[in-house]
Amino acid sequence: MIALRPVIGGRELANVVGVASGTFGYGSEYERHLDLSGIGALYTKAVTMHPRPGNDVPRIVETPAGLLNSIGLANVGRERFVVEKLPGFASMPCAVIANVAADFPEEYAEVVAYLDANDPTGALWGYEINVSCPNVKAGGVALGSNASEVERTTRLVRTATDRPLIVKLTPNVTDITQIARAAEAGGADAVSCINTVVGMVIDTARRRPVLPAGTGGLSGPAILPIGVAAVYRVSRAVSIPVIGMGGIMTTDDAIQYLMAGASAIQVGTANFVDPRIATRMAAEIERFAIDAGVDSIEGFHSLLEPSG
Repeated sequence: MIALRPVIGGRELANVVGVASGTFGYGSEYERHLDLSGIGALYTKAVTMHPRPGNDVPRIVETPAGLLNSIGLANVGRERFVVEKLPGFASMPCAVIANVAADFPEEYAEVVAYLDANDPTGALWGYEINVSCPNVKAGGVALGSNASEVERTTRLVRTATDRPLIVKLTPNVTDITQIARAAEAGGADAVSCINTVVGMVIDTARRRPVLPAGTGGLSGPAILPIGVAAVYRVSRAVSIPVIGMGGIMTTDDAIQYLMAGASAIQVGTANFVDPRIATRMAAEIERFAIDAGVDSIEGFHSLLEPSG
């Protein structure tokens, strides 16, 4: 038997592969393409206090090794989320984790408390708190780069729910381990890293940035080494599980994260290339584990030979 079932906050996921917030909608958009029981977790599109129209278009620019996006957390807001989206999650064959965004610490807690109170059947498995989005003018990465604010935010949200609580970290900081330790001190059950890396593309003919917002968040294979290094460092700095993400396009990419110290992973940009990639990746990771003689997530961690 192999036990590749991550445990976060006392609750178990079916397997190590999740689909990242903002790349999989609310799940219903993908149901005709794949069997959702084959993934471990669906991280929803962000939920905020009020509806957000998002940033001006264009919002996505292709780069030589990924995508630059400036969506701006466009979403229906907490009330429509509860009415329109939440009922469908109850029948989802995988864990559904609500990604929550806000402009200030108290607002994160208020949104989570509202979702908890309006989900008595437990359709939501847990929450991922996004303190790391680089595409909004308030909150987001500004809050996520301040360790004391991350700890305070996490502590406030912790009082609003007993469900698993994951804090999503930004790579756009000097020391990501300091932010991870702050999340742990605030009561997080896990951290996910990394979110996108700040980047810019300039239209030289028009002599202005392609994105109206100027900068955006870079995802895709270009940031894989950054994410793997972050997980390696963070997993050795905290005692809670680390969920690895950033640039995962192949099963080998995912296994790099697991060997670096991740207890689970999230697939993001690759979902746009192949909607079925997450389920295939979950099966291929299990086959790799069997071939490598690995019978647990911790077994992946022990595969990494010491450097030097």
